[in-house]
Amino acid sequence: MVADLWKLYERMLFSRLFEGEVARLWRQGLISGEMHLGIGEEGIAAGVTAHLQDGDAMALDHRGTPQLLMRGIPPISLLKEFLGLPDGLCAGQGGHMHLFASEHLAASSGIVGASGPAAAGFALAARYLRPGKLSIGFFGEGAVNQGMLMESFNLAAIWKLPVLYVCKDSEWSIFTYSTRVSAGNPSERARSFGLAVLEVDGSDVEAVWAAAGEAVGKIRNGAGAYFLRARCFHPEGHFLGDQVVRFTRSPVKESLRMMPALINSLFKRGGAPIRSRLESLSIFLSDVARSSRANSQKTMDPLRNARRKLVNEPARLKEIELRVKREVAEVVSEALAGKERNQNA
Repeated sequence: MVADLWKLYERMLFSRLFEGEVARLWRQGLISGEMHLGIGEEGIAAGVTAHLQDGDAMALDHRGTPQLLMRGIPPISLLKEFLGLPDGLCAGQGGHMHLFASEHLAASSGIVGASGPAAAGFALAARYLRPGKLSIGFFGEGAVNQGMLMESFNLAAIWKLPVLYVCKDSEWSIFTYSTRVSAGNPSERARSFGLAVLEVDGSDVEAVWAAAGEAVGKIRNGAGAYFLRARCFHPEGHFLGDQVVRFTRSPVKESLRMMPALINSLFKRGGAPIRSRLESLSIFLSDVARSSRANSQKTMDPLRNARRKLVNEPARLKEIELRVKREVAEVVSEALAGKERNQNA
């Protein structure tokens, strides 16, 4: 089988434009709380969810909007949920991190690593209630330091559960470069539990589709749990308003805001020795530089990479892009109209 790149691109494009509108509404103050976007992860979401069937389940982390959209959750119910409306997916009570769609067997949680035991539970239920079905657990590489995720790997391996663990490796654990806080790497940890491991470039949706297809096919045939490590990049950082990303995009402005406090901390009496303070400042500046270099790597954009392969059919490409843009605009218009009605009620 060969991946349908047109369909994958359309799914990724809808997710990208939808989350772009979510970001705009968040910046306008219409969406409260933190906002973790899946921008940059669309290739992973599209490549994996393309293999799901009715009866399969998903356990998601705090960045699960792309997967929910691609699994068929109505975008209007998601956006209304983000806006806090009573007719949202979870009655406006879940925000963007704690979402549940029972008819799609999908659940997300803002608790880091929680998708591990949830995916194991879904897989155990599938074994007894829906033979031939499986579950997918999505999480970032920072989650591999959570005990409950390791326990889930152990249980999945021992019981040969029908589960695919998908590690979305952005190399950042919130504001810290992952290698500074995690020994080894996620793939080595998964292998240590006996899980079959595959690695892939998450910016190549066709490669993700092929790797996920291989794993899913073997899981359905009773091979037991698999671990897929897909590298990716978050252009917006850990969440909207990420301090490190702000610094890389507006260094002068952010320096004027942050440097006085940083310099003052160096010479303040008491506390850590001056050498430790200088080391901390050096680490911060190193991470800023690393983030700046990453932001310049457009090759990590799965949407851009897929589009480059489709430009030889410009008319078809234009039709898809115009239609998806119109569909997203209609969803936003309907959701905002609902918010206005709710405020006036």
